[in-house]
Amino acid sequence: MRTPQPSSIPDFLYGTAWKEDRTPALVELALGMGFRGIDTANQRRHYFEAGAGQGLAAAYRAGVVARADLFLQTKFTYQPGQDHRLPYDPATSLSVQVAQSLASSLEHLGTDYVDSYVLHGPSSGHNWTDADAEVWEAMKKERDAGRTRLLGVSNVSLRHVEQMAAVHSEAPAFVQNRCYARLGWDREVRLFCGERKIVYQGFSLLTANAEVLRHPVVTGVATRANATPAQVVFAFARMVGMLPLTGTSNAEHMKQDLASSGLALSPDAVGAIETLAG
Repeated sequence: MRTPQPSSIPDFLYGTAWKEDRTPALVELALGMGFRGIDTANQRRHYFEAGAGQGLAAAYRAGVVARADLFLQTKFTYQPGQDHRLPYDPATSLSVQVAQSLASSLEHLGTDYVDSYVLHGPSSGHNWTDADAEVWEAMKKERDAGRTRLLGVSNVSLRHVEQMAAVHSEAPAFVQNRCYARLGWDREVRLFCGERKIVYQGFSLLTANAEVLRHPVVTGVATRANATPAQVVFAFARMVGMLPLTGTSNAEHMKQDLASSGLALSPDAVGAIETLAG
């Protein structure tokens, strides 16, 4: 298989979780609004990956985008994170499951490679296990075969990534975590990533932080910048080194979210938002 040519990593990802039958239309809408990064997973429990592929195909047919314009990211999910609609044979080895899951994803998405293939959470909530090591090595083989450009991990703790670094010679290109202001915006993991040139992807930046959107610090910055609180949070995320995700289903919010890339915050504003929850 040919090696996919490098494409740039966009400054925003559109997340497709929990959209079910709305997935095709929302992916097509997001692309039409200007998103060029799509995040999905081969986990039917929370994602309709084939629906994301339908939305991509519609956008291609309409001439909105070409495959080469896009950054497509999908994930391998262990069986405990799945429902009965598995994308692999659970009787096979984990290495085979990784390959089967990605082959299924490529079919769903109508492509012969993805830009990023992510381990959708380690097998244990506490440690990086032998199972994770087997999966990571299998993912590297998929990368070496040209079926993905980059690799990542998600839903990890600092302990996970420290142990991963001790076991493997190759670090992930991405770490994707749910990001809570009350927990310091995942500061320890972000610092780990920053030291190793790993791109930190932050999700649930709005839904996990409803209180932040109402906080006087954020609303004050928004008022002074003639921006929305959501735009302030996304601008903050970029300024502390995150690649943000949004999963909005509202066209106007999509437009506003994308426009946040042009919003610059003062160092004082960034520091105040970062320390909202200590």
